[in-house]
Amino acid sequence: MKHWQDRTNAAIAGWLIISPFVLGFQGEFTALANAVVVGVLLLATALGAILVPRAWEEWTETALGLWLAVSPWILGFSHPAARVNAVVAGLVILTLALWSLQDDGQAASNEKTAH
Repeated sequence: MKHWQDRTNAAIAGWLIISPFVLGFQGEFTALANAVVVGVLLLATALGAILVPRAWEEWTETALGLWLAVSPWILGFSHPAARVNAVVAGLVILTLALWSLQDDGQAASNEKTAH
């Protein structure tokens, strides 16, 4: 099942990749690397979900969102913008992925009752 949430997560992935340079935390290597690596992984996952939808993509997006939301404390970000960016983006990604999973569950439930 295709979701609009996957296209939104792809856009967020693009933001994550450029955000260290826009928000000025490119000098903090850990925060920079985290944003870029998660952004690239999220972009690949979101594009996969858009082109060839599978349930594992939503679970991967869920894991990436959760990681991003807690990463500032695990990795010890010192730049305030890097922390806020990771937490807000992570929570949005997590919410969109869980929403997609819920939509899939409802669609499967409706399909079973239709037969």
